[in-house]
Amino acid sequence: MNITIVGTGYVGLSISTLLSQRHNVITLDIDESKVELINNKKSPIEDKEIEDFFSNKKLDLHATLDKELAYKDSDYIVISTPTDYDTENNYFDTSSIESVLHDIKEINPNVPVIIKSTVPVGYTKSLRQKFNKENIYFSPEFLREGRALFDNLYPSRIIVGSKTDEARVFSEILLEGSLKENVEVILMGSTEAEAVKLFSNTYLALRVAYFNELDSYAESHDLDALEIINGVCLDPRIGEHYNNPSFGYGGYCLPKDTKQLRANYKDIPNNIISAIVEANSTRKDFIADQIIKKNPKIVGIYRLVMKAGSDNFRSSSIQGIMKRVKAKGIEVVVYEPVLSENKQTEFFHSKVVNNLNDFKQMSDIIVANRLTDEILDVKQKVYTRDLFNSD
Repeated sequence: MNITIVGTGYVGLSISTLLSQRHNVITLDIDESKVELINNKKSPIEDKEIEDFFSNKKLDLHATLDKELAYKDSDYIVISTPTDYDTENNYFDTSSIESVLHDIKEINPNVPVIIKSTVPVGYTKSLRQKFNKENIYFSPEFLREGRALFDNLYPSRIIVGSKTDEARVFSEILLEGSLKENVEVILMGSTEAEAVKLFSNTYLALRVAYFNELDSYAESHDLDALEIINGVCLDPRIGEHYNNPSFGYGGYCLPKDTKQLRANYKDIPNNIISAIVEANSTRKDFIADQIIKKNPKIVGIYRLVMKAGSDNFRSSSIQGIMKRVKAKGIEVVVYEPVLSENKQTEFFHSKVVNNLNDFKQMSDIIVANRLTDEILDVKQKVYTRDLFNSD
């Protein structure tokens, strides 16, 4: 089949790589440098499976800036453009999706469209009415940054928001690229599929917030949080997963998805959903206060990225800590190789230090959301709540 993927972030590029093993895939982006990298078989994002596939697999994948070329012969078009949360409107900014649909209407109006961008509950239904086009479907993705292709190769489940033949065929296209046996495939209503995405991510945020608040209690009372968490999680109903304390949930998905779900609850009584959003700010306040209490002159921020194997630090939780510490007039310096590679000397008016040894020496406290071997030699300086040395 001819399949077009719009957008080359974690979602778009991983799906493009997955499907181009068996289908002719065109990926469309507005960033010329990304298009050039993809056409030179180089991944524009850090993801070891994508990098491996680009180097070692035969992929029928071509990137372009040309909308006409991308859309005209497509059998399916997948939209995976960014939908950032607009805090003024309390709603995802879905303008990029609608811009793509306007172009599709002009170039290939009958093609089935699959939305992979995260959207508000009920959004796909409204698009069908607005564009007078019934074959717009929503299919949620459940991917980790840095392991996006892996999670497509070994999906937890495949969901498409429709029970039509076109939706079924698309689910089979995703399934045939999977290396996992017995993947659960569910066809459901589009609005239900949208709800699955937001409720899944909000539950994950809830779990992060829960163990963070447990950790705040333990630190406040000088208790061993690791012992408490191990004792709690040995209950098989709770489980020993996703329980490592952090500075808060961050990244591209959880902060915006929790806020959008809270907005969807505008006229519905709730306590938990709102509390999940508020708990993240409370945790950052607590962590910043713990750092400020130590009266440092210079606070070193060790890595802005969310986790190992990722080059993304959009909305990373450590940035919230950084802003709170700076608000108290404390000097903050940053060690982040991703910034150094891009020749940045400042990050939000804080000095970027390229040399790790210089960074260690000048910092009175080194704030690290995740502990790594390269700062173990100055562990006495490090402030972290990473108990399991894992993401």
